[in-house]
Amino acid sequence: MTQEHRADAAGQPRPEPSPYDGLDAPALRALLAERDRALADMAAAHDAFLHAVSHDLRAPLRHIVSFGPLVRELVEDEAQGLPADAREEACSFLGTMDQASRRMGRMLDGLLALSRIARAPLHWAPVDLNELLAGMPSALAGAAPGRSVEWRIAPGLPTVAGDAALLGQLFTELLGNALKFTRDRAPAVVEIDGGVDEDGSARLTVRDNGTGFDPARAGMLFGVFQRLHRDADFDGMGVGLAKARAIMQRHRGRIGIDAVPGEGCTVVLAWPAGGARLPGI
Repeated sequence: MTQEHRADAAGQPRPEPSPYDGLDAPALRALLAERDRALADMAAAHDAFLHAVSHDLRAPLRHIVSFGPLVRELVEDEAQGLPADAREEACSFLGTMDQASRRMGRMLDGLLALSRIARAPLHWAPVDLNELLAGMPSALAGAAPGRSVEWRIAPGLPTVAGDAALLGQLFTELLGNALKFTRDRAPAVVEIDGGVDEDGSARLTVRDNGTGFDPARAGMLFGVFQRLHRDADFDGMGVGLAKARAIMQRHRGRIGIDAVPGEGCTVVLAWPAGGARLPGI
């Protein structure tokens, strides 16, 4: 059917008919049962994935990391008759192999953390963001030892409905990033403000005066293992923002990011209308 045939008398397009129109109660119950079975199958597949990441995929990595030093001892033993330059080259290869193996282990840790966020039961409660964030500077002090960090946490931040543990993890990731990318600033400045809009939606903004990045590439940062900086400049696996997005999605919210190269980064969190109160209340 053409779009013209779907238009009403005023020329406005009419909504497509729902696939559920005309279904009686038994048919709807059968459809729900089928979808419940599909969800159960997906959950079982997810559990199998978690088991593979936690156990099966780690076994070969443990062997590589464990046997690498033994091979290095053999290579470095002059009694093996290898020339010095060959020994040096072989040790370099072994070092690269060890670094790559350990990196893959951290990547598996990141995937496992993302999977746990997706499956974690949500314990809904009112979460006072001022109270939650008050302890973050001391909790993250170990990430910036000896540095001058100026925290500017605005009063009057909203209280949102959510899971306090997951939201704590969210801010650990975001503020940890802010500290990492401001390590060359003296002082580093991390600003947090927010509020509740007239429609009841809650918002919160995290700004820093760090290294920033090309804003045209902002969208890719929420993908898994996506990074804009070299390992030599800033460590990390490119999983933190993916975890932050997953947590906001669990709370029916949104997360966005913007930056100016050399001037800092801004992360914006938004909860839907009604996100400042408990669901169903």
